[in-house]
Parts: sequence; structure tokens; C-alpha cells
Amino acid sequence: MPTISKKGQTMPSSPIRKLVPFSDEAKKRGVHVYHLNIGQPDIETPECARNAVKNNDLKVIAYSHSAGIMSCREKLVQYYKSVNIDLTPEEIMITTGGSEAILFAFNSCLDVDDEVIIPEPFYANYNGFSVTCGVKVKPIISTIDNGFALPSIEEFEKIITPKTKAIMICNPNNPTGYLYSKEELLQLAEIVKKHDLFLFVDEVYREFCYDGVKHFSVMEIPEIAQNVVLLDSVSKRYSACGVRIGALITHNKEVYATAMKFAQARLSPPTYGQILTEAAVDTPQSYFDNVITDYVARRNTVVDAINAMPGCLCPKPKGAFYAVARLPIDNSDKFCRWLLEDFNLNGETVMLAPATGFYSTAGKGTNEVRISYCLKVDDLKAAMKCLEAALKVYPGRTC
Repeated sequence: MPTISKKGQTMPSSPIRKLVPFSDEAKKRGVHVYHLNIGQPDIETPECARNAVKNNDLKVIAYSHSAGIMSCREKLVQYYKSVNIDLTPEEIMITTGGSEAILFAFNSCLDVDDEVIIPEPFYANYNGFSVTCGVKVKPIISTIDNGFALPSIEEFEKIITPKTKAIMICNPNNPTGYLYSKEELLQLAEIVKKHDLFLFVDEVYREFCYDGVKHFSVMEIPEIAQNVVLLDSVSKRYSACGVRIGALITHNKEVYATAMKFAQARLSPPTYGQILTEAAVDTPQSYFDNVITDYVARRNTVVDAINAMPGCLCPKPKGAFYAVARLPIDNSDKFCRWLLEDFNLNGETVMLAPATGFYSTAGKGTNEVRISYCLKVDDLKAAMKCLEAALKVYPGRTC
């Protein structure tokens, strides 16, 4: 019988989705599961965006340009101008989700066995993308004790080698919700300039910044304009995860031209997704104001509840809609599975993502979980009651 590839065997399972079979079984038993494992917002996709698809009268759904429909890219130029990023349509490549943008960036800028430094914990699928592209992730630890702040320049310098080709960050961060400051990003720019590295920056949560703190983009640092590859998506911004539209953005013409080869190989991004995206740019600011108000209330519900539980720690995120919590448990993978298989509170339980999958360093995250606060406040309150009750009776509690 033919054997599976070594790459396939190395490909990690998603910590976000790997427990789905246990969730499905819990539901079959009649248990209600609160899904805090995945960043699927329950916020409505803007009406103007939905109507653009609903009222479209295309007779032939044809391929678009491999970089995306020009009118969509022109509309995105307007959007980026509104967040202080100056672009031309020729610097924007529309992709099939932010995931494809990352794959294009890795394949265009990195060779097999090249290293990319990523502060961990980081978005779990970065590990999967690195395996797909044959790239090595060099993790640099950020810790829950200082709220997951960016490690110092000295720590970066320690792990840069001749094989290091890039640094990658997510800002605001998934899974921690940490929002990198302008000062931190300027420090990072100095490292990038000194060692002539690419800087991949995932900014899909740009709109979701809280407590009056403003987002600062690395695209606003002219000294590293040729080093930066911006990775973006409409999934979270417009609560449109299923349209699968992202973007690779760069001022570097050589990077763009190389990425175009990969874009042409897959022909074109989804047509209807681009139609929705173009219309979504007209979403009024009031939509985002209301969404941010909702997410602040949701964040506070989760963070305050966890920090009130004995032995627990959860830094308050400044952005995105995730938080990482340290719990008094022996093993987060075992605990998250136990919640679905062996626990319920009055017929309800909670599904979390074990943080081990958000680390590349073995043994890290064993007592941490990622929580997505994408549900309504009442549901989050109920989920926190489940978590509190579960921690009291979990056989592997450590304190």
C-alpha cells in the first residue's frame, strides 16, 4: 500500500478544530456546547456587503485577473488610505483568504529550510503553513506574565542565524490579543533593517483595538518599505469568514511579481467574494463602533470572570477577540477533551482551544488555553460558569 508523505505526517492538527469530533459527540448526547474555541464572530456581515451578492446579476461567473478584480483593488486602495496606508492597486494582490496570502509570502520570499522568527504563542496555522512550504519556524518566547509583550531586541539577536530570512508578527495578536505599540514596532524595524530581513505582518484584526489605543501599522515605517509584506483578510473585519478573501500587500515589486506566479497557478480568487469585499468597504463607521462596544463588553466578561477564579490568570487583551488564560490544570489538551467527554453543568459545557497548538516550543502552553470571546455576553457568562465549575472537579487540577 502506498505510504503517506513525510510532509503529511509532519503537518500538525489544528488545535482549533481537532476536538470537533468530541464536540459533535457531546451534542449527540444532548449537551449544549459553548464554542469558545474558534474566532467565528456572531456579528452580522454588513448589509451593504450582503446585498451586493444578493442583487448581483452576473450571467457568467468568470475568472478574474489573478491579482483580483481591478475595481475591488481600487476600492481597497480607498480603505487603506483611510487607515493611513498609501497604496496603488498594483501593490494589492487579492487572495483566497488570508491563509493563501501567507502561503504566497512564504513561497515567494523563503527557500526550503530558511528560518522565520515568530513570537510565540502564535496563530496555530503558521506552523501548518511552514510545513507546507518547507520553512522552519524559529520561536521566540513571549510570556503571559508580562502580558505577551514583544521580546527585547537582544532576545531576537540571540536566535538570528545565517538561515534567518524573515520575522513574522500578528498585530493585534491571535491568540493573545496583544497589541504591539508603535515603539515596539520601530524596534522591530531596526532589527529588520540591520539584518536585511523580510517582515511579514498579519493585520487582520486591525479594526479591533480597545481602551482608546490606536493601531499602528508597519506600513507606516518608510525605512522598511521594501522589507514589509502585509497580510490581510476581510474575514474578521466584516464578519465574512466564509467568503475567503484576503490580500498580500507590498511596495516591493520583486516580491509582488514573484507572488503573481503563484497567483496565476491557482488562476483567480473567488468572484463573489470580491464583489462582497468591494461593497463592504462602504460599511459605515457606526458598524465598527457598535462591534467594538460589543467586543469590549465580551472581553471584560471573560477576563474578569477568569481572573476571579482561584489559580487563574488572564491578561486583558487590547485588541482582536481572543485571550490566553493560564489555568490550574496538568495538561490543556487533556482538559479541553475532558470538558467535552466527561463534564457538563446542567447539560452545558464549553469548548476551548488548548494553547499547546499555538506554541512551536515543545512543552509550552500545557497549562494555558485560548479563548475566543465571539459569543453574546449572556452565552459567555454561562460558559464561564461552566469553566469555573469544571475547574473545581477536574481530576488533573494542580492547585
